[in-house]
Amino acid sequence: MEKKGFFDKSDLGFVGWNVFFAILFGVGILVGLFFWLRTYTQHGVEVEVEDVRGLVVAEAEPLLAAQGLQVVVIDSTYTDKVPFGTIVEQDPKPMCHAKHGRSVYVIINATTRRQITMPNLQDMSYRQAETTLRGIGLQVDTVYDYEPSAFRDLVLDVKRDGESVQPGDKLPVGTMVRLVVGFGRGTEEVEVPSVLGLTLQDARSLLLGSHLIVGAVTYDAPEEEGVVQYVYRQTPRAGERLLEGETVTLKLSPDIEKAATAAETYTEPEEDSWF
Repeated sequence: MEKKGFFDKSDLGFVGWNVFFAILFGVGILVGLFFWLRTYTQHGVEVEVEDVRGLVVAEAEPLLAAQGLQVVVIDSTYTDKVPFGTIVEQDPKPMCHAKHGRSVYVIINATTRRQITMPNLQDMSYRQAETTLRGIGLQVDTVYDYEPSAFRDLVLDVKRDGESVQPGDKLPVGTMVRLVVGFGRGTEEVEVPSVLGLTLQDARSLLLGSHLIVGAVTYDAPEEEGVVQYVYRQTPRAGERLLEGETVTLKLSPDIEKAATAAETYTEPEEDSWF
């Protein structure tokens, strides 16, 4: 009997055909997958992106949707050179080509002006105050209001449209303000008004209206955010007379009843009697 080898010719032919069909099947799958991916991703199908800068998002959305694109807002900025709420930047850029279904990322101009917190400029030189205000985005009038003061060229107040702006007040970026600057003591006498029961800001405004300024300020309790303190003692007393630009020292307390009592029990100084 003839002994067969490990593989005879018929076995080799069978294996060869199986390998051939396996390779053919694999190539077929790869070709099919390639064409399916081209169709799925719409390979080679691109559109020219519309320029939507200067439009609001509600106007840009239907324009880009007609091209098979969608709008995605990724950030906001502020500029006074374009209307509020309009698109200032987009990616892809206008006239670039993008595939169907792609997102167009946009940056919009803020819908309202950014608000700026007024810093405390009391007793700061007017040059330094100008630099500070311009640095945070406010405009400073080149014309100053001058008031009598114990010291020259220091800021006494900041005004917007003639009204005092207090530290901590919010103003839109770009707002025009005017500095009230001291020019030294005046020569006229003025009567000291009563500031008992007022907050420090209200007392300062009232004294400035009489061409006087706040001097040393002491507190019964440490200053705390959100805790209002009221004037319960002033020196000189109300009714006395000072030269324009002189100072009035104040004592404050968070106890409103203490301040109210001081205001209620205050009596005008007696006038000199002439005999």
